[in-house]
Amino acid sequence: MSSHRIRSPAHNGWLIVDKPPGTRSTSVVRSVRSSTGCKRVGHAGTLDAPASGVLAVAIGEATKTITAVMNGSKQYCFTVTFGSSTTTDDAEGNVLASTSRRPTNQQIQTALQRFRGDIMQIPPVFSAIKVSGKRAHSLAREGREVTLQARPLHVAKLEMLDRPDPDHARFEMICGKGGYVRSIARDLGTDLGCLGHVRELRRLRTGPFTINDCISLDSLRIIEPNELPGLLLPVEAALTDLKEYRCTAGERERILNGNVIPLDQGLSDGEANCWVSYNAKAIALAECGDGRLRPRRIIHQS
Repeated sequence: MSSHRIRSPAHNGWLIVDKPPGTRSTSVVRSVRSSTGCKRVGHAGTLDAPASGVLAVAIGEATKTITAVMNGSKQYCFTVTFGSSTTTDDAEGNVLASTSRRPTNQQIQTALQRFRGDIMQIPPVFSAIKVSGKRAHSLAREGREVTLQARPLHVAKLEMLDRPDPDHARFEMICGKGGYVRSIARDLGTDLGCLGHVRELRRLRTGPFTINDCISLDSLRIIEPNELPGLLLPVEAALTDLKEYRCTAGERERILNGNVIPLDQGLSDGEANCWVSYNAKAIALAECGDGRLRPRRIIHQS
């Protein structure tokens, strides 16, 4: 690992990492913090340890825009193993039950129709959801019974890509916030009467960031101080799904001081969330309502 550390000036932006399988999302954040010397670092949505792919890491003022990325849609490519269910709904867990039944391609195609659109999904027991103040996966590892409620999920796309053998099938899914691929595999296997769990999972997109934006974790660990600015995507890259309000110089001062300003420039109360820019730089996240724009998070960029 490089002995160099980036201490100044402060950096703000997004570093998109291709997380390798076997690495925890929190470990990637620690690596970014260590390699760059930046203290304010966070990620926009956990990617399970066995999974790989897009992990969007925010640095500095970009951490204030994490929610915008987490609210965006996600794209996954994953492989389901038919014939067994596991404690974790993936290949890392212990086998709970098994069967010799295997679905036909037509049965899979028919079943997939019930997992598209607006559905209700029960998250995996081994998940980061909090139950009575503790993570569900922590309770499960303690051997305690965990009951999670079904949650709404929008699945924009779910298609079978190929069927390499009777035991496996590969899928692509695009879904909204809060979706669990492991739950899709589990419930699809149950629906088909053959059981199932995730064997491999790769995230191809989270919000506006895609696999083409990624840097490898190995490359991250050897970056030099002068290389970081060229690797960072701007803070504004996270805000493409929000309406932009381009403020004047006078409005800028009021907004940076947290003051409400009259709403114009075509924004309406129906666009409750927006971002405010000055000279193409984000200076705030804001809310619209009653003909006014209210700053919610001030973003400080030099």
